[in-house]
Amino acid sequence: MNMLLWTDRVGTEHFPIFDLIAAAGFDGVEIPLGPGDADHYRQMARRIRDAGLRCTAVTAMDASNNPIDADPAVRKRAIDDLQQTLDLSGILGAELLCGPFHSAFKVFSGRGPTEEEFERSAEVVAAAADYARDMPLALEFLNRFECYLVNTPDDTSRLVDLIDRPNVGMLYDTHHAHIEVKDPADAVRTNRRAIRHVHISENDRGVPGSGQARIFETLEALHATGYDDWLTIEAFSRLNPDFASAIHIWRDFFADPNDVVHQGLRYIRDSWAQIAR
Repeated sequence: MNMLLWTDRVGTEHFPIFDLIAAAGFDGVEIPLGPGDADHYRQMARRIRDAGLRCTAVTAMDASNNPIDADPAVRKRAIDDLQQTLDLSGILGAELLCGPFHSAFKVFSGRGPTEEEFERSAEVVAAAADYARDMPLALEFLNRFECYLVNTPDDTSRLVDLIDRPNVGMLYDTHHAHIEVKDPADAVRTNRRAIRHVHISENDRGVPGSGQARIFETLEALHATGYDDWLTIEAFSRLNPDFASAIHIWRDFFADPNDVVHQGLRYIRDSWAQIAR
């Protein structure tokens, strides 16, 4: 369960949510990472373990550390910031770092991506991958309204091939696929070799299984191709007004966050069990 349902900065006041997630039956929690104090993340790691959960991490970039910026100093900052984030991931005990850190969130050039921008992104992510050593990195394609470098699984596979590191793969997100992919099952089959991580997210970012995203078809294709790793619910609320504004969440898509936790998990487990029969 991704903590972005509640906040983009997990503080000690959010630690009781780990118990809620564990009690609901989840195996792990995904933590959004940004600048932070190492001691705070050590405390968080202990609290996650005490709840009986495993952990993954997610991060994003902005204009100040855009991996595809023309300025080498900005790209150097991207590498430095990703290395710091990887250090925090290690302290946290995260099994994987995912997110759209191939380029800056909501920074647009006014045209499509260039070959040079792909190469810049590959250079930055490759440096991060080398620093990460064995930790897997999963790059997330975003819809065209949130980035322009990689909008589809095909785009992401191309970038993964360009990076050419064994610990770099793709994060497949059903929300973005709903917008950009005509046939999600085919997209999974075609790009399965690159998929390292999966976000289960509705078209409206509400309760999985309650909307239009073709989640069941995606799960069928993942099962058929042998995927047996994280299925992480990503849903958003207005609990953190600044974060909600940044991602354009202007209304509620469920009565209570607990609906996402319990109904979403039930939908995924029931669907997977049905597919596996």
